[in-house]
Amino acid sequence: MAERRASLMEPRMERLLDRVGSKFTLVTLAAKRAREINDYYNQLGEGLGKIVPPQVTSVSRKPLTISLEEITAGKIIAVPLPEEPEGDEATAETDTPEPVAE
Repeated sequence: MAERRASLMEPRMERLLDRVGSKFTLVTLAAKRAREINDYYNQLGEGLGKIVPPQVTSVSRKPLTISLEEITAGKIIAVPLPEEPEGDEATAETDTPEPVAE
């Protein structure tokens, strides 16, 4: 069984930020994973089994706390999206010349 925590904020914010890098990424990653965990518990009776169950043993029943514990344990990592070209480069690549009637 998982042990009880003495602190209200466990896992510590410093450890979470070391794992992820920025507060925005941490919030986005934790919220998305918490929604997945919530969906997993909601679909248990239906037998769908398409969503990944929690990856850590936790005393908490709250999906957000479980997702933060998964991030601290290194079970969930943020993968950056590929960057899209900006400005004129993006329009030059997507625009196709129109046929010219002679």
